[in-house]
Amino acid sequence: MSDKKEGLFSKSNIKLVTNPFNDDNPVTVQVLGICSALAVTVQMKNAFVMALSVTVVVAFGNVIISLLRNLIPNRIRIIVQLVVAAALVICVDQVLKAYAYDVSKQLSVFVGLIITNCILMGRFEAFALGNKPWPSFLDGLGNGLGYGIILMIVAFFRELLGSGKLFGIELIGSSVEKTGAYASGYVNNGFMLLAPMALIIVGLIIWVQRGINKKLIEKN
Repeated sequence: MSDKKEGLFSKSNIKLVTNPFNDDNPVTVQVLGICSALAVTVQMKNAFVMALSVTVVVAFGNVIISLLRNLIPNRIRIIVQLVVAAALVICVDQVLKAYAYDVSKQLSVFVGLIITNCILMGRFEAFALGNKPWPSFLDGLGNGLGYGIILMIVAFFRELLGSGKLFGIELIGSSVEKTGAYASGYVNNGFMLLAPMALIIVGLIIWVQRGINKKLIEKN
């Protein structure tokens, strides 16, 4: 009742969006979606598209599951969730192929694997099945954005230090003319482009986050 009086953007509703940025981040706190964080963060462009895709699927998937929550028999709820997730992922995949074909090719199977993303299934099961559509949408939006923030941070360091670029734009110096930092002897760190480095960066983010936010240490 309190949410109705306070409106669509009540304090509790806003928390559904903002909590996954830090206190309940799906990657660094819940430790979900790690596989895609390793696989698609070599370039910021790919990480951004992946983050946007997951956010759209989780947000609208939550709404659909919430609308159907009273109609889904408990024994087949996982099957229904997978069907909803698969339908949304197919739509996202087709849009990417139509409007961002090069990125779609680079992401390859990882867009399809959104179906099995733990964040997606976790929000369906833990939140959308027990809440109304609007809070479910905000929960999905918040978790998608929280996931995206981590992907973009990891991709920032991997692409900048591994390729000297951001979003494909040369920043450190021209690799042809050997100007800028390259002229001073800087060499791109190829290790940054390997999957283990993504895991190391995620680990460092978790370390920094727990150092700043003492509540996360108390939770554990």
